[in-house]
Amino acid sequence: MNDYTNYFFTIMVRFFFLLTPFFVLSTFLAMTPELTAAQRRSTAIRVTLAVLVTCFVLYSFGNTLFSLFGITLDSFRIGAGSLLFLSAVHMVHGDDSAPPSEKREAISVVPLAIPVTVGPGTTGALLVMGAEVQQNWQIFVGCAALAAAVLCVGALLVCASFIEHLVGKKGITILSKLTGLFVAALAAQIVFTGVRNFLTVK
Repeated sequence: MNDYTNYFFTIMVRFFFLLTPFFVLSTFLAMTPELTAAQRRSTAIRVTLAVLVTCFVLYSFGNTLFSLFGITLDSFRIGAGSLLFLSAVHMVHGDDSAPPSEKREAISVVPLAIPVTVGPGTTGALLVMGAEVQQNWQIFVGCAALAAAVLCVGALLVCASFIEHLVGKKGITILSKLTGLFVAALAAQIVFTGVRNFLTVK
């Protein structure tokens, strides 16, 4: 039971930071400045549902996609990890300006769910992490951890107005940049694992 619990929390934390929660929160606030707290909560719920469906699809069909396109897991590790690292660099050094104004009712799926929360780097990492799973219990616990991580991000978005008042925009920006450092470390680990396995096979 302890092994299951440890695996659950380890994977959940990885998924949580992979979804770049504070970057998503700052973008969410920047794109919904004129919405009321109730409207923000409604939008946050729609974003959470869209992210949940997208993540489960990516996490569940990694091996199928690799087999279909004839891509090895290690080559995808290297490519996805590199892309995720570039995303992390953008998070750390990117500007804090608000994105262009759009119709607020149309932003829940695009761009807030895709590509803000589940961007190219996150997509690749989810495919890799799903393809690494071997045993049935790991699949079940991994899916539960993924759902828990997405719901935690969703909870942050639901409480966006409160968090904005609590820590301020500067505080959210700092948390976003710290998240970028964790994502960069995760990306480096994915790349190093791919390179090591590739060189070992050779």
